[in-house]
Amino acid sequence: MATHLQGTQPVVPPVAQSSAGSVRKVEPKRLSLSLLIALVVGSMIGSGIFSLPQNMAASAGAGAILIGWLITGVGMLSLALVYQTLSDRQPALDNGVFAYARALGGDYLSFNSAWGYWISAWIGNVSYLVILFAALSYFFPLFGEGNNKAAIAGASVVLWSLHWMILRGMRTAARANALTTVAKIVPLLLFIGLVIAAFQRETFSVDFWGASTLGSTLDQVKSTMLVTVWVFIGIEGANVFSARAAERANVGRATVIGFVITLVLLIAVSLLSLGVLKQPELAALKNPSMAGVLQVVAGPWGAVLISIGLIVSVGGALLAWTLLAAESVFTPAKEKVMPGALAVENTQGVPANALWLTNGCIQVFLLLTLYSSASYLALISLATSMILLPYLFSGLYALKLTWQGETYAGHRAVQIRDMAIATVATAYCLWLLYAAGPKYMLLSALLYAPGSLIYLGSMKARQGQPLSGPETGLLIIIWAAAAYAGWMLWTGTLTL
Repeated sequence: MATHLQGTQPVVPPVAQSSAGSVRKVEPKRLSLSLLIALVVGSMIGSGIFSLPQNMAASAGAGAILIGWLITGVGMLSLALVYQTLSDRQPALDNGVFAYARALGGDYLSFNSAWGYWISAWIGNVSYLVILFAALSYFFPLFGEGNNKAAIAGASVVLWSLHWMILRGMRTAARANALTTVAKIVPLLLFIGLVIAAFQRETFSVDFWGASTLGSTLDQVKSTMLVTVWVFIGIEGANVFSARAAERANVGRATVIGFVITLVLLIAVSLLSLGVLKQPELAALKNPSMAGVLQVVAGPWGAVLISIGLIVSVGGALLAWTLLAAESVFTPAKEKVMPGALAVENTQGVPANALWLTNGCIQVFLLLTLYSSASYLALISLATSMILLPYLFSGLYALKLTWQGETYAGHRAVQIRDMAIATVATAYCLWLLYAAGPKYMLLSALLYAPGSLIYLGSMKARQGQPLSGPETGLLIIIWAAAAYAGWMLWTGTLTL
């Protein structure tokens, strides 16, 4: 966010100027390590953890869930380390999800990475608002399942209240997110402590592999993948805000620290619940299923505690992801890969137009939920599938960087170590695409395809730079997949 004195060299003051001598206040790039960690943890811990016991047990036994967490833990740790490495070795690249794809394969690839990430972010926020008001229905039954007229009206009020708060400044919003992050961890720790006390080894070991009712172990493990990835989405949050960090080294630190905190909480919640209720009982629970588990352990007040915790948690996650969504299209717009109007900031240094577009899309989708039968799990599966390609591009760029040895002169051992990490991260992302299956990949193509029209329309800002051969091939693949998905939806062979 450097500014320029008219006709002179650039300067970077906390208060910028205008050529007319007036003062234009701009939010300084001062997100501390603690605020970055809160953004990472706050964006990962939303609604997912509160529904995790049922979501995992719905199609997997304890043994498959353990394997799923092992794969996810190793894969997501490697991805966290990739983001840490890239942040340290390529500090000039802001907004990693976009910048790493651009360094890997050019403008069109980076556009698709940012586009997919942005859509994932705001579709995720739709699911957050739905489950927020489903949780509020515990206290106010008029909200039903979170997608009736009363709930949508309430969700709209929450959405635009957050919108106006963010417009007051990114740092103000980041501080509010930090407070909600601390508040949401308290009931999670209490849940873990109470469930540890009630844990029964015999209950945990019943039908450990689920072979009698749930199919092969491989199918069970695959079924857990989109759920486990959903609860980890946000691991890249510090990288998205890298341009606003007070110290660049804190970006990588925040990513790894946030990952470790979240991993411990997620594994504890999902596995310990299997020692309180058997897999079929967990699978039958209404979400947020943590409430049902704690009600068994502690009585009705346990369900009340989890419902309140969910409300606080989702509120914080909504804030974190609204920030991430706006930032994810702001940087590409500054680089003329997206329409330049999205690069406009207000007097507080907030990407205002990007924020308006993001929350406008959320509002439209909220209204559509009144007429759609799409479930919460279907929404989060679609949101997760949209982010798989941006993750893959980051892994591939790290692999390219280490293979070519750029920035590693004289550090062969470090280069080999980072190459191994990048290889694991890339393999994990490819495994996720396989585990997601063709359904959500085809649905994703339907959302990626319209983005190419926006990209082609913005080519004038880049002096009409044509698509390269590989970029043209990628565009054809996206549109062919989208056309096939559209035909399948029309014939009823594909549903959300």
